[in-house]
Amino acid sequence: MRKPFKFKQFTIYQDRCAMKIGTDGVLLGAWANTSNSPESILDIGAGTGVIGLMMAQRCSADSIDAIEIDEDGFEQCVENFEASPWADRLFCFHASLDEFLDEVEDKYDLIISNPPFYSEEFSSGDRARDQARQNSSLPFGLLLKGVSELLSENGIFALVTPFKEEKNVKKEALRFGLYPSRLMHVKGHPSSEVKRSLMEFQFKKTDIITSELIIEKSRHRYTEEYIKLTRDFYLKM
Repeated sequence: MRKPFKFKQFTIYQDRCAMKIGTDGVLLGAWANTSNSPESILDIGAGTGVIGLMMAQRCSADSIDAIEIDEDGFEQCVENFEASPWADRLFCFHASLDEFLDEVEDKYDLIISNPPFYSEEFSSGDRARDQARQNSSLPFGLLLKGVSELLSENGIFALVTPFKEEKNVKKEALRFGLYPSRLMHVKGHPSSEVKRSLMEFQFKKTDIITSELIIEKSRHRYTEEYIKLTRDFYLKM
């Protein structure tokens, strides 16, 4: 029997997805800026569809699209979208970013991506999982080029990366006229090093709003900041 991951307002099945529900995706979906009241949203590399579902819960965007290259992941994302309260606003495309760019002329007010992280070539023995994790399947340069073509003039692009990739992502973004506007550094606990960078970019150059988030005070004792950010989604927050 399949065991779903239950959020407060929707349920995720992930038995066919290479990458399961994780803190990175949930943080990004909760943190991404919707203050510009986006009418159209795109999630690049949807996986289970969790980010699209979180955005559907958070805002009233008419169109929330997602793209997923892995066939099993795509089918599971569609399943999760169709079972949600917002099925009429959610749509997933089975395509690579290149294929999507060739087919779609739309511009998006908000683009979000939890992209593959690992630039090192390795194999876990699971092709789909390796594809989902390896940066070689969606290099930052390709991702940012695609975003620059799909983002509306006043749109926002949000992504999460390992902290060690932050400078590289900023450098690549500038090549395509994208400037950082928000930045949050994420630490597991107070004494740990920064693990993740959540970043937002726009075409307009602005002052960068920076912050830091610590997830746990100690094992399974979450900080007030983390609880506040995720309490609308996690059942036990």
